[in-house]
Amino acid sequence: MASFHWEKSKEICFCFHFSKRQEEGKCTKQKQETETKTDLFRTTTQVHTNMDLTSSFQTLPIISTFVFFLLLFSTIFPAISASQFEDFRRSNQTFRPGEESKKMRLIRTHLLNINKPSVKIIQSPDGDIMDCVMVHHQPAFDHPTLKGTKPLDPPERPSGYHHSGSENYQLWSLSGESCPEGTIPIRRTTEQDILRASSIKRFGRKNIRPVRRDFSNDGHEHAVGYVTGEQYYGAKASINVWDPKVTDQYEFSLAQLWVISGSFGDDLNTLEAGWQVSQELYGDNRPRFFTYWTSDSYQATGCYNLLCSGFVQTNNKIAIGAAISPTSSYNGGQFDISLMIWKDPKHGNWWLEFGSGVLVGYWPASLFSNLRGHANMVQFGGEVVNSQASGSHTSTQMGSGHFPAEGFGKATYIRNMQVVDWDNSLIPLSNMKVTADKPNCYDVRGGINNVWGNYIYFGGPGRSQMCP
Repeated sequence: MASFHWEKSKEICFCFHFSKRQEEGKCTKQKQETETKTDLFRTTTQVHTNMDLTSSFQTLPIISTFVFFLLLFSTIFPAISASQFEDFRRSNQTFRPGEESKKMRLIRTHLLNINKPSVKIIQSPDGDIMDCVMVHHQPAFDHPTLKGTKPLDPPERPSGYHHSGSENYQLWSLSGESCPEGTIPIRRTTEQDILRASSIKRFGRKNIRPVRRDFSNDGHEHAVGYVTGEQYYGAKASINVWDPKVTDQYEFSLAQLWVISGSFGDDLNTLEAGWQVSQELYGDNRPRFFTYWTSDSYQATGCYNLLCSGFVQTNNKIAIGAAISPTSSYNGGQFDISLMIWKDPKHGNWWLEFGSGVLVGYWPASLFSNLRGHANMVQFGGEVVNSQASGSHTSTQMGSGHFPAEGFGKATYIRNMQVVDWDNSLIPLSNMKVTADKPNCYDVRGGINNVWGNYIYFGGPGRSQMCP
């Protein structure tokens, strides 16, 4: 049985909340002292009142005490509103041991696993905190197959490679600070980040869903160009960066490239990189550089960025999960990021390059089953989550929020799309196809020219007269 917790204010005990941790004897003693003081007050009052009022106090001692309590409370807390009292009650609430405290313990334990000790801390202008973590202390080396290993030296890039893409910056680097050599910048994860997730277990992971050319279920809608039917050892492209409107916390909008192997069952392996707007994952609407991987169709393996063990980062200048700046504007300046994923012919690991020739790190071959060999599909394009929270199609935008028919400066593009062949050479796409789940909501168009090579325009506004 819960005992009362009495808090003393001006020698009066008030019972504001219950607590199993308080001793019943202490509360009883204080209660008796309070009753004694109340009796003294009652006696004094009786001397100065008529017999009828005295009789009332004698007959109804509980009422007199209650009236006194109200008078005193109104003196101490004048003009307190219902909302203010609710805030007061919540601020003085003591949570009982149970689900809430258990969840917070689990969250803090999880934070200890992914937020590694830092040698330097950098405050980003957008509010992010970057921890400069020693390379060998990063989350990757918690993976059973990677414990005790060290980061590998970078491999040679594929033949036919040349730098491309605008010189892009991340907001955190605008502070003028950088991480020392031998460390990597890791965006610090907070309690609020995990609390926004659907569950602690699924934090940092995509919803379980199949990946197909004709994406049509689970609320994920795509507009992509793709190639299939051959053996692929990587991909490269420059992706136009925008800041699309995302209308629901549990939706996202992204532009990326996928390197895929396996069937579309439980053995699906993917490598993914691009930019993404996700309120659930990051708590804001800024486009952020992201990576993803899975070796079992998004079920138990893989995650975004460095939110689990796996991806080995080797660069001290790029922060995965950090905001990208600048971004493109309608009928204004256009900016893109160049990304390349390719397989090291010597060790079999899959390396990632960001921007103008900056190696970010690699996914070890040991993480995968099918991708230990080669990919059998490569995709380029956009994806949104349509939660239908309002009962109709979401208004979350893909890309710029404009259809591909509007062209350069208005619609989102991906240009210089290439794949890596068996000979570790970059080659143009052959037989590229395009597909959109809901072309009235988000569409895609492909083409080829001498300046951009293979390219696509894609995107759309989501809900409209054409997309109810």
